[in-house]
Amino acid sequence: MSTLSIAFNRFGLGARADDSAPQDPRRWLAGQLDRFDPRPEAIAAAPSRAEVASGLSDYLEEVRGQGNRRREAAQPMEMEAQGPAQGGMDDQLAGLPDSARRFIRGVSRRNYLAMVGARTNAALITSAPFVERMVHFWANHFAVSADKLTVIGLAGLLEFEAIRPHVLGKFRDMLVAVEQHPAMLLYLDQAQSIGPQSQGGQLAARFARQRRGLNENLAREILELHTLGVGSGYSQADVTEFARALTGWTVDGLTRGPIRRLLGGSGRAGDFLFAERIHEPGARTIVGRAYRQQGLAQGLAVLDDLAADPRTARHISTKLARHFAGDDPPPAMVERLTAAWLRSGGDLPTVYRAILDSPEAWDRATPKLRNPWDWSVAALRAVGARQVEPQRAAGLMIQLGQPIWRPGSPAGFDDIGPSWAGPDALLRRVEAAERIAARTGGQIDARQLGPRVLPGALSEATAQAVARAESPGQGLALLLVSPEFLRR
Repeated sequence: MSTLSIAFNRFGLGARADDSAPQDPRRWLAGQLDRFDPRPEAIAAAPSRAEVASGLSDYLEEVRGQGNRRREAAQPMEMEAQGPAQGGMDDQLAGLPDSARRFIRGVSRRNYLAMVGARTNAALITSAPFVERMVHFWANHFAVSADKLTVIGLAGLLEFEAIRPHVLGKFRDMLVAVEQHPAMLLYLDQAQSIGPQSQGGQLAARFARQRRGLNENLAREILELHTLGVGSGYSQADVTEFARALTGWTVDGLTRGPIRRLLGGSGRAGDFLFAERIHEPGARTIVGRAYRQQGLAQGLAVLDDLAADPRTARHISTKLARHFAGDDPPPAMVERLTAAWLRSGGDLPTVYRAILDSPEAWDRATPKLRNPWDWSVAALRAVGARQVEPQRAAGLMIQLGQPIWRPGSPAGFDDIGPSWAGPDALLRRVEAAERIAARTGGQIDARQLGPRVLPGALSEATAQAVARAESPGQGLALLLVSPEFLRR
């Protein structure tokens, strides 16, 4: 694999046939840090938070009116993979209340799918594919899932609003934006967390039907996944104390009546809200540090310290090294990235430049198997696609086993090759490659395309197989599932 091919495929999202070959691949990648557009046309045209949250607020109010409180937040959603026909979704929603069926249909078709299309189309035409890759990395690091009903329409917005604007900033700023985003607050049930000794907690304790308590989900995942990492030395007591510090972090405008009056806020659906009346009062100690701040400042102070902690730097540097230098992160690269992180105070462009300067990331002997998203975007870019219908993009990712913003757990999708290398998974890529090739109408000569999208990386065996194909479409499909194209 040549340096140019690594730049296009390992650091970027796959070459397009019309891409010009940069004379200095490293400088070309570094230059993308200055030309990334956090809000390209495709993203700007996606549904707004106000639109999505307003619909969610109306739905939740309807649920409360029907007395279906137990069903309001935990029902799974399955997007149909077959196409736009209504029948598949009707079968999947058969057991849900009428209000839930109407809500899921509306959000899935109008909001979730629109955002899937926006993400995909932005990736197809971006002039800064290296930075776009970093957006996808961080969105998986701070994973939420649209399988949770209340998050369906908000999952894409977390990437668009909390990741993209901060991908070239400080990690601390991205961390705060993510943890205060309605998608994360609802996904990890933080919006329902109430301090037992708060005014709201004492009031709720009087009414059995209204009883709510402390929820530790967000605090645990911040420590375990978002910052320090597993085995970094924090305890269950730290999780509980952090959860107390985060009480009051909720979402505005999703409740009405007495609860709305208790929480306060502006009433703008979807805004972050700190509700003082449900915040657990008092000083606390978390991961060995004392926090005597009051209210919102307490949780922010904890995030500040976690963002600056050397354990956070090492945890995320290890993930970055795994992403760019193979499933077994090279220790020297991990040390280099950690040092850059700590030296710069978590300045992400500084860390990205350290990645580009790491010889391990350019090692030709350690190609990494593309996950379904990487492979799909690279295949579509290779055939010159500039826009894909949202339903087709969503269906393709469901078929390949990596549905967008639906990872199955807060840990996100696996970033190691064996997770995506099963025989059935590879067979699905073959089928997808055949469909992608068929849509080109036989107008692409894979013999010419191969050296353009895999410069200096195409093996003689693959070149011969493509040349011997019975048709242009078959040759293109063979190229898209060749060992060189399956890896980056």
